[in-house]
Amino acid sequence: MTPRLKEIFYKEIQPALKTQFGLKNLNMSPKIEKIVLNMGLGLDGNDSKILKSCEEDLAKITGQKPVVTKFKKSVANFKTRQGSNAGLKVTLRKNRMYEFLDRLVNIALPRIKDFRGLSPKGFDKFGNYTFGIKEHIIFPEVSFDRADKVRGMDIIIKISSDNKEHSLALLEKLNFPFINKGVN
Repeated sequence: MTPRLKEIFYKEIQPALKTQFGLKNLNMSPKIEKIVLNMGLGLDGNDSKILKSCEEDLAKITGQKPVVTKFKKSVANFKTRQGSNAGLKVTLRKNRMYEFLDRLVNIALPRIKDFRGLSPKGFDKFGNYTFGIKEHIIFPEVSFDRADKVRGMDIIIKISSDNKEHSLALLEKLNFPFINKGVN
């Protein structure tokens, strides 16, 4: 069964973007290629219980087992050793990506305390969008009582557009809550 957001994207959003930007072909309109979630653990990465707990939480949130990332260099000031655990990473594509995006926009982001919207300045020069979440417990899959510590995570959305305006228009059509420039 195809995700709800995927059907909406191909039936409504993609043709609307084609006409909005005057593109010749539907395939020229911006699309989301993948979503990468990154949870840095720092010094807690060496503790196997904490690592396992964070791995379970990230697996519940995404529906996919995360990969343990390692430090590439030893840095004495940060107390890191080369090859020790740095954090967790998950790359979502296809149906899981659309399901996660739907839950993120409609359920998780509105649960953030004092949430006013996402910054439209999170786009890089390639049109990809990056933002951070301070609490991973905003997702309903994670039990607040069972979480030992509230952890943050980075979410990177890779968009197949070289233009920031096209990427912003795509995310606005997907109901991303951006901060309006005129509102304080």
